[in-house]
Amino acid sequence: MKRTFKDWKVEQVQDPEFVAASHELELGYEIARLRIQRGLTQTQLAKMAGTRQPSIARLENGTSDPSLSFLNRIAAALDARIEMSIVSRI
Repeated sequence: MKRTFKDWKVEQVQDPEFVAASHELELGYEIARLRIQRGLTQTQLAKMAGTRQPSIARLENGTSDPSLSFLNRIAAALDARIEMSIVSRI
């Protein structure tokens, strides 16, 4: 029987390490998704947000811990809004 992506995902969401990693990368994924949806390169978004392309790359690949003011500039450049929540780790 051929395994589908849906089957794989059902298995992955049971793995705490996978869930933790996906949460860590969620912000970068959403920024990249919006940037691409708007037809922008990382360089173009960086100029619009008053930063440099490597900062956008680090944000999208999850290797930076951005400040709220930086995220506000990115959101404004993408004509988006920021939504935050605090969630228990337990």
